[in-house]
Amino acid sequence: LGRMKPVIVVHGGAGRIFKEREEGSRAGVVRAALRGYGVLKQGGSAVDAVEEAVQSMEDDPHFNAGCGSVLNEKGEVEMDAIIMDGKKLDSGAVSAVKCIANPVKLARLVMERTKHMQLTDHGAHLFARAMGIPEIPGEKLVTERSHERWKKNLEPDSNPEEFQKDLGTVGAVAIDSEGNVACATSTGGLSNKLIGRVGDTACIGSGGYADNHSGATSTTGHGESIMKVVLARLVLYHMEQGMSPEVAADTALDYMKTRVGGLGGVIVVSKAGEWAARFSTKQMSWATVKDGELHYGIHAGERHVKSVDEALASESEGF
Repeated sequence: LGRMKPVIVVHGGAGRIFKEREEGSRAGVVRAALRGYGVLKQGGSAVDAVEEAVQSMEDDPHFNAGCGSVLNEKGEVEMDAIIMDGKKLDSGAVSAVKCIANPVKLARLVMERTKHMQLTDHGAHLFARAMGIPEIPGEKLVTERSHERWKKNLEPDSNPEEFQKDLGTVGAVAIDSEGNVACATSTGGLSNKLIGRVGDTACIGSGGYADNHSGATSTTGHGESIMKVVLARLVLYHMEQGMSPEVAADTALDYMKTRVGGLGGVIVVSKAGEWAARFSTKQMSWATVKDGELHYGIHAGERHVKSVDEALASESEGF
């Protein structure tokens, strides 16, 4: 069997990343990529790697997923997540879940322990309980920043649309040494969204898609726009037509922009282990590890490169 060189790519959300949050976002995606790569290096599966990477970002308050998620109109955190295995196209998703730290873990359990692909709200809650996933008080997921922002958006002259620009969906794609691909995506959704609003993240083909025959993608950006064009699957479709990951991503993002006026970002890994991180928003935090090299950036055209060893050393010093 030809052994593949494992690759992981992660994103921490496309949109506008405020100056004072740049460092934290960079550090967060780098940490997630290194963790996911660690799993792959030890012979772990692509599914294990993307779950690990996304969990790392859910636990990081810099991102709009898990702890740090934005609040709905009632001031509560409701989260969506998906995970997909490219081997047999198995997938698991949860939507509108509350009071758990890591929705991506629950999504994986839906994939592996049920015959279904998506559980929502109360049903997802009962399933989490049955699986022994600890419940945490909802306010444990609420950060000072999310709360401030929610209050601002309640003011009569506020424009929540303005705030939708720094969306922080998180995601990861990977290929393991067996050549299997996987994706995972997790989010708190849109600030001040209606109760029960579910965006692209939990929807197969929109928030993510993985197929060993072509590759894996995870998306971020304006959820309703992403759903209209089924963005994750669209990128893979273009790759199946012979485009490189980068061109496929740009083509799909461009279509979403011209057709429905939507902005976003996408990370891709092909079945050959080529990768891309592309976005039509002002920024997207991303990181990737391949061949013992870490690449990462936030702004268009920005790419830092470090050896993994160097990155791990500075990681243990606290960046």
